[in-house]
Amino acid sequence: MLTYILMQLLFVPIAIVVNLADNIDKLREKEVPFTEILDHYYNFSIYFSSSLLPLFLFLAITWFTSKLSANSEIIAIYSSGISIKRILRPYIVGSLIVAIFSLYIGMYVVPDSTKKYNDFSYKYLKGNKKAIDNKNIFRKISENDYIFLSQFNKNNNVGTNFTLESFSGNILVYKISSTSIRYIEDIEKFRLNNYSKRIVTDSSDIILNLRTFDTIFPFKVDDLVPLNYVAESLSYNELSKFIKTEKSRGSTNIDRYLVVKYKKWSVPFSILILTLIGFSVSSEKRRGGTGVNLAFGISVALIYVFFDKIFGVLAQQSDMSPIVAVWLPNLFFGFLAIYLLNNAKK
Repeated sequence: MLTYILMQLLFVPIAIVVNLADNIDKLREKEVPFTEILDHYYNFSIYFSSSLLPLFLFLAITWFTSKLSANSEIIAIYSSGISIKRILRPYIVGSLIVAIFSLYIGMYVVPDSTKKYNDFSYKYLKGNKKAIDNKNIFRKISENDYIFLSQFNKNNNVGTNFTLESFSGNILVYKISSTSIRYIEDIEKFRLNNYSKRIVTDSSDIILNLRTFDTIFPFKVDDLVPLNYVAESLSYNELSKFIKTEKSRGSTNIDRYLVVKYKKWSVPFSILILTLIGFSVSSEKRRGGTGVNLAFGISVALIYVFFDKIFGVLAQQSDMSPIVAVWLPNLFFGFLAIYLLNNAKK
């Protein structure tokens, strides 16, 4: 456990220094207050350490066990008749503590830091260019009402080519369209330019045209263009409610949100799996000592990260089920852990 804490204390400050060196010019140019910078890097440290928590633990276990192997202590333990289950017991207990800790902070602590970290990054470092998906917006805003916009600019709260269609079953009741829509905060209403409303009746359609029209709709600006990182910034309970709401609105980003939700549960299991792999690859005494075990362990860790990222992208960009994409790397590396552990027994 102390080795794991040492890994955190070693890598997190390095990551902060690298990130600060990369962005110092932007921070000075925009004259960001020092207190905001301190708060940002506090949130950055939580975001960074939680993202790589399983890998930090994996490296700590690999390094610690490799030192034992290099000093022939693992061989001596085996020779004394102690079973591998007994040797693994403190590893499993330690990894369970870290897993439970990661599950809790991942659900209720990290989301708030992630939101603040991303808000700061887009405000001062990224220029709000990719914070939202603001084109070809289609939303279901109620049981019978659907809206469409070509795009929406959240900086000035203006959208183009707005359409609202209201149905009764499969029958169109009315349709509202305008060349632009703007939310005016002072009056808390939407202003539609070149407003047109078509009411469908059994006999003939009624059409109303106005140059401008102010009205209230049952949706907010944030409902139109949720932030790309909105799922990562919500606690588990909030995320579950958010996904349910987005499903009812016909959001096209459901798979992205589900990946975030399922990962909150998969990360603790990945900690246990990487613990077994870390012990297995480093418990054998090899020519080259600790360095060889660390190199092999880091290679396995990088492959795990690669699989995790690839399947996460596949879940968002293809028809692959999010739950399959999230758990498949754990399933594959779980079998690998069992295989390596059996070899370690020999």
